[in-house]
Amino acid sequence: MAKQRVLTGITTTGTPHLGNYVGAIRPSIEASRNDSLESFFFLADYHALIKCQDPQLVRQSTKEIAATWLALGLDTDNALFYRQSDVPEIPELTWVLSCNAAKGLMNRAHAYKAAVQANEEAGEDPDFGVTMGLFSYPVLMAADILMFNAHRIPVGRDQIQHVEMARDIAGRFNHNFAEVFTLPEAAVDDNVAVLQGLDGRKMSKSYNNTIPLFLPEKQLRKHINKIRTNLLEPGEPKDPDDSTVFQVWAAFADEAETARMRKDFEEGIAWGEAKKQLFELINGELAPARERYNELMEDPGHIESVLLAGAQRAREYSGALMAKVRDAVGISAIR
Repeated sequence: MAKQRVLTGITTTGTPHLGNYVGAIRPSIEASRNDSLESFFFLADYHALIKCQDPQLVRQSTKEIAATWLALGLDTDNALFYRQSDVPEIPELTWVLSCNAAKGLMNRAHAYKAAVQANEEAGEDPDFGVTMGLFSYPVLMAADILMFNAHRIPVGRDQIQHVEMARDIAGRFNHNFAEVFTLPEAAVDDNVAVLQGLDGRKMSKSYNNTIPLFLPEKQLRKHINKIRTNLLEPGEPKDPDDSTVFQVWAAFADEAETARMRKDFEEGIAWGEAKKQLFELINGELAPARERYNELMEDPGHIESVLLAGAQRAREYSGALMAKVRDAVGISAIR
């Protein structure tokens, strides 16, 4: 039986934080060790250009994200780990798909609609500040997915639309030309935690409320101490289901420790003590990987060699697929 092919992209803007780790990195690394799957993981640096015009930030983020995944144990012998821009067939496929993707479909993309709505509410031209990169972003994402004929795309609920659009674009191509592409399906795991940030909202770079993943111990403790809590005193019962401290605890602790902390909350654990225990739990899980991460950040040549090796393997797939695409649309040797 053919293996299921799973593909995950990581945009190279910003520094990985605890929310990224719990929601995407940790489950993906577990999947990379599953021999029944073909796992593809890529650094989406072309995607980064849509919202970031700071070259140094893109470079630094690429380095940090690659080092993070490697430090946490991504199995690059089993999984393919590559940088999007090292696979030139991806932008080539993007153009071919752009010539088949309906503009009306792009008009319905959430990111574009949100930009237009914000402009209209501000009294601006609807397309003010909208680049073609933002507008055609779903086509690039479709090329990422369809290039490797991935079956399953793990995404959050807010990203389902992009997988559905890739499916529409693939179906249209297959109908117009030849059965080249697998129709992908979004895989949403509702059991994966969406972590709250320092202010109680979803942990996100946009809200500036993140806890960076590999902070030194002292800074990690400081960040955890900044998590917003209420004014209940030690001894007063606290609602674990309304607490960011408890929610983060549950994302890192096992079932028994989660039950024990829930009881401690109901019995009135002091916020300072709860945060102290939370720091010890997170630090205990991340300390070995943090040491490896720091070593990798001092050895960029090794990171680069891993990515280039991954790209070489990825191009064995992308080169073969683009040959089929070119032939299907009539761009091929004269014969």
